[in-house]
Amino acid sequence: MTTDQPALAPALPAPRSAPAGPPAAAEPPAAGPERPPRGGFLVKAFGVTAVLSAAGSGLGLLRDLLLARYFGASQGTDAFLVAWTVPETAAPLLIEDAMSFLMVPAFALALVLREEDPDAPDPVRQLVRATLPWLLLALSGLALAAALGAPQLVELLAPGLPDPGLAVACTRITAITVLPFGVAGYLAAALRAHHSFTAPAGIYVAYNLGILALLFGFHGVLGVRSAALGVALGSLLMAVLLVGPFLRHLRTGPAAAGRTRRSRNALVLMPLALLPVAAFTLTRQSQVFVERYLGSALPPGTISHLNYAAKVSQLAMTAGILICTVTFPLVARALAAGDLTAARDRVEKDLGQAAAVVLLGTAFLMACAPSAVSLLFERGAFGPGDTAATAAVIRVYSFGLPAQALIGVMIRPYFSLRPVVRRADDPRREDGGRRLLDWYPVAAMLLGLAVTVTVGLLATPRFGALGLAAGNASGITATAALLLRGLVLRGIPLRLRRVLGDHGRLVLAAAGGAVAGAAAASLSADPLLSTLSGGLTVVLAFAALGTGLRAREVRGPVLAAARAVGLGPDRRALNLPTVPDEGKSPHGR
Repeated sequence: MTTDQPALAPALPAPRSAPAGPPAAAEPPAAGPERPPRGGFLVKAFGVTAVLSAAGSGLGLLRDLLLARYFGASQGTDAFLVAWTVPETAAPLLIEDAMSFLMVPAFALALVLREEDPDAPDPVRQLVRATLPWLLLALSGLALAAALGAPQLVELLAPGLPDPGLAVACTRITAITVLPFGVAGYLAAALRAHHSFTAPAGIYVAYNLGILALLFGFHGVLGVRSAALGVALGSLLMAVLLVGPFLRHLRTGPAAAGRTRRSRNALVLMPLALLPVAAFTLTRQSQVFVERYLGSALPPGTISHLNYAAKVSQLAMTAGILICTVTFPLVARALAAGDLTAARDRVEKDLGQAAAVVLLGTAFLMACAPSAVSLLFERGAFGPGDTAATAAVIRVYSFGLPAQALIGVMIRPYFSLRPVVRRADDPRREDGGRRLLDWYPVAAMLLGLAVTVTVGLLATPRFGALGLAAGNASGITATAALLLRGLVLRGIPLRLRRVLGDHGRLVLAAAGGAVAGAAAASLSADPLLSTLSGGLTVVLAFAALGTGLRAREVRGPVLAAARAVGLGPDRRALNLPTVPDEGKSPHGR
């Protein structure tokens, strides 16, 4: 493998339309154990990912409950949350976003080349040898720099903290996470490209178990430092969990012994492709920096209220992102093979399904935020005033949740069109416009960040934390609108009128569900009964309205459930697509 400058050709072959048959058949046939998945693979992979991710989210919620119980919303929790900015920034950069955007397409292309030329040296092993050592060196340097620069980092993030010493101590501890987070993200991307989802889905279970172990055992002795030490321990457990499965996949790939002929399709490394991906992720995370900076000048506990609200709100968004986490390797492989039509169909379906899940969660949060926060947090040092403040922030945050989910779906295929590697035999060169499009998501995120800062500065003096939450929701929504157009400019021919029409129906269903759920939740003063009655009403109203509005992402599952219990008409009578027809274009691809 060699290195190259980004002005050389993109990694994709010339676009081609998909062959006849279902979308799964559009991928090139595999010659070995990397055969593309078929049948119920997506259902099984999503099931495993959903269960383990739900377990990780549940443990993360328990972690936040313990933080609230032991330390409430105080100067101590504010100091810890400022230190938590390091792993909060490292996680999307090194696990969830940038590393995945870069390495899943890179490994997908390596697997395509392995299938096309089985007798050549294994491109997967070549990719690992060319990238992993440099990654380890860079991550070690970043971790050391974050630890040494902790005082300056705390001053930059939260200049209004009354006692920055505790935040500095916790920041030096959490700086350790940079190295294991990066290793975990790299290994998880490789495993997902190989269609192995179990171990990557379990990393947040390991992470939160490490935090909980130290919180339980040492909160009375170490205070909030126990949470910082738990974050460091949990990050190490994440990386350890993935090492074994990663090595097994390398060893069980096609044997390297018989691969003696020089490859016609060697991979060329394009290191500068890292820059727009990393810049986008850091710019997106800057919304948290804005909140911490402006929130540090507000009354003590404000940063904690924002944190608890964000953690609860993002549970709904995380559920929607699970869909594209499972399907992203399929999109990346379709793009690596040049099949833009199959990629478009998959992305449109992901946008609709993610929007349906997130809007249902948004409706629940709008309706039941006060009772849900009271049920979850109101105990120990977390009082009724904290409940009211957190619930109000959740309702404002929720306006931006659909946009956050859509960005998570769209940015994956966008960056897959220019992965960190390309084919060595691709003779084409890029023009300046194509290179500029690499930076389109960064420009969209910067414009969204400008909206966040403007709204925050204007609204915070009068509305406090609610003004910060409004700025967050406004900025992320502006970015999502720009990226929706950018995906079309990039070359994936989304049918925008169809996508926006489907989303409009889902928004109407969610609005109706929220109104009905709020009315039901207000009938009881008990937090548990209020949450259950309001949540059930939201689900039923969303399902009924979505079905009546003919929103496909709602109507299909509702009618399938009705048929399963013998209450609905046959699928053919409704003129709904059968399983082999799902994803076909209007021209019968």
